[in-house]
Amino acid sequence: MTVKEYIEKNKQNFLEDLFEKLRIPSISSQSEHKPDMIKMAEHWRDYLTKVVGLDKAEVFETPGNPVVYAERIIDPKAQTVLIYGHYDVMPVEPLEEWKSQPFEPEVREGKIYARGADDDKGQSTTHILGLKTAIDLGLVKANVKVILEGEEEIGSVNLEGFCKKHKEMLKSDIIMVSDTSMLSADVPSITTGLRGLAYLEIEVTGPNHDLHSGHYGGAVANPINELCKLIASVVDDKGRVTIPGFYDDVVPLTKEEREMIAQIPFDEEAYKKEIGVDALFGEEGYHTLERNSCRPSFDLCGIWGGYTGEGAKTVIPSKAYAKFSSRLVANQDNEKIAQLFIDYFKKIAPPYIKVKVTPHHGGQGFLCPMDLPAYKAAEKAVEIAFGKRPLGVRSGGSIAIIATFERVLGVKSILMGFGLSSNAIHSPNENYPLEMFYKGIEAAAEFYRIFGA
Repeated sequence: MTVKEYIEKNKQNFLEDLFEKLRIPSISSQSEHKPDMIKMAEHWRDYLTKVVGLDKAEVFETPGNPVVYAERIIDPKAQTVLIYGHYDVMPVEPLEEWKSQPFEPEVREGKIYARGADDDKGQSTTHILGLKTAIDLGLVKANVKVILEGEEEIGSVNLEGFCKKHKEMLKSDIIMVSDTSMLSADVPSITTGLRGLAYLEIEVTGPNHDLHSGHYGGAVANPINELCKLIASVVDDKGRVTIPGFYDDVVPLTKEEREMIAQIPFDEEAYKKEIGVDALFGEEGYHTLERNSCRPSFDLCGIWGGYTGEGAKTVIPSKAYAKFSSRLVANQDNEKIAQLFIDYFKKIAPPYIKVKVTPHHGGQGFLCPMDLPAYKAAEKAVEIAFGKRPLGVRSGGSIAIIATFERVLGVKSILMGFGLSSNAIHSPNENYPLEMFYKGIEAAAEFYRIFGA
């Protein structure tokens, strides 16, 4: 029996398997759903052994929500795949905007509607059912481990500690992540990179108290004026960040990557219309789709100071503030970049103001080499299921846990997701097309046929 034939035979059973999971309201951010988090974890534990056929599965307690771990070891010398997903979901509000009950899944117009239908119960189930398919057909030549967490939607606050504590148990050759998206069913893709982040706040102080702008205007530096000058100096008129050393560790785009990005359908006029701008701006020499995913950036996120209430108040403020973020790419260390910003602002600040720069949080970027054997296997598997070779594309966003896996476990991740931008994750009427569900199962099963063979 072929993979396609097996999936066709079991389509209804697979759909009901997903529905069972979608009916559990495992909302990690709401304390009243703590019992549901435990129920969900126990459901996965039992499902992975009794239905999927893994050797063992266990629920591990953490200071927060449980982690589910399972494994199937066929040969200690064989390569090992670690599947990652999460079983927690976002809150459902506003409930009145849902066309059906968020935890009573239903199919309408070829799509599964429910909270978690895509993010991430749908995608996790897709990968696990692909594994089940491959096991039942005798296609799996690698060891397989599974880790499912219940805190992704609240920052994976306990997963790093869990990974450090159970590093030997989680030892693997590659991690398969089921929490990303494709460009479309007609233009399949695999996410090859994620951007990191450095987020900081700057405080500029002038006089030790607010001053009358008539008595002191022209004689004392205005902190807001000076802050604007400092911020304006960070990006030049060609869209380049001016901080010395900022680009030193940036991994340049390969010719192959640029050729793949050029194949992504992109309507610039529609893009501008959607966000309400007349023209686009970014780093010179790069396409829009390269700028917003493969190149680092700098953005002011908020700025304030002085009087902003009703009416007028003629004042030179004592202080001015701004918060800014810098999206980073592979090899750029967020702590190093944060220090570059701190050193830069302090160096260029004139003597008539005091500058304090405080880092808030950050994360590392990620890049998956497209010549990895596991990536090649995933690429071929997706091509079999979707009929086209997938494009390798980088995402402009960040998934902090991926960099954590690489740092703590020392393993690269393959981001073979099957979501679509139209699936309304985190929003009312979240959905997952049946086409992506079944083709995703096929691609996941084919991966095991190819990998480790």
